[in-house]
Amino acid sequence: MTREDYIDAHIDAEPPALSALYRATHLGRLYPRMCSDNAQGRLLAMLVRMIRPGRILELGAFTGYSALAMAAAMPEGCTLDTVEIDSDYADELAATLAAGERGGDITLHIGDALELAPELCRSGRPVDLVFIDANKRHYHLYYKALLPLLPSGAFIIADNTLWSDKILNADSAGSDPQTAGIALFNDLVAADDSVEKIIIPLRDGLTIIRKK
Repeated sequence: MTREDYIDAHIDAEPPALSALYRATHLGRLYPRMCSDNAQGRLLAMLVRMIRPGRILELGAFTGYSALAMAAAMPEGCTLDTVEIDSDYADELAATLAAGERGGDITLHIGDALELAPELCRSGRPVDLVFIDANKRHYHLYYKALLPLLPSGAFIIADNTLWSDKILNADSAGSDPQTAGIALFNDLVAADDSVEKIIIPLRDGLTIIRKK
C-alpha cells in the first residue's frame, strides 16, 4: 500500500460527482496529473469551511475539480471566480461548473490570469481566498500583483510548490523554467514578513499564506 492509498482509506470519501470528473479527466485529457485528487479536494474544502471567505479567486481551473471542491464548502453568499487560459475546452468546463451544487455561484473567465486576476480583485467584493494553480513560471508575478489587492487576513493557497521534489535541488540558473519559477516564488514568500506561511507536503506540495 502506498502512502497515498493509506491516506485515501482514512479520509472522507470522494463525492460521486468529483470521482466521475477525476476519472473523465484521466480518460480524456492530456496531462491528467494536473487535476486535483480527493485528498487535495478534501483539504481545500476544509480550508474554505475554516476561512469562510466571502469571495474566492482561482487561477487555473483545468477541468474544474478544485473549483467544485471549494464551491461545495462555501458559506452562503460566497462566490467563486475561476480563470482558465485554455479556450479549447471552455464550453465543456463551463458546463461542468454549472452542473455543480453551487454552479450558480461560480463564474468562469477565459484568458490570461496575469491580465484578468488583478482586475477581478479590483472589482466587486474583496477576495478573501486565492487558489493559485496556473502557469508555474508566473507564480511570483501572480503573488506580487495580487497580494497588495487583498485585505488583511486574506489567504493565498499555492499548488505544486514542491514540484515532484525537483524544487529541493533547484538551481534557478540551470533548472527548467517551471522549476525555476516555483523556486523564485517559494523564496519570495519565505522572505516576505508581511505574511504567515507554511508548506504542506501533501501530494505535490501546497503553500498556505495568510496576509497579516
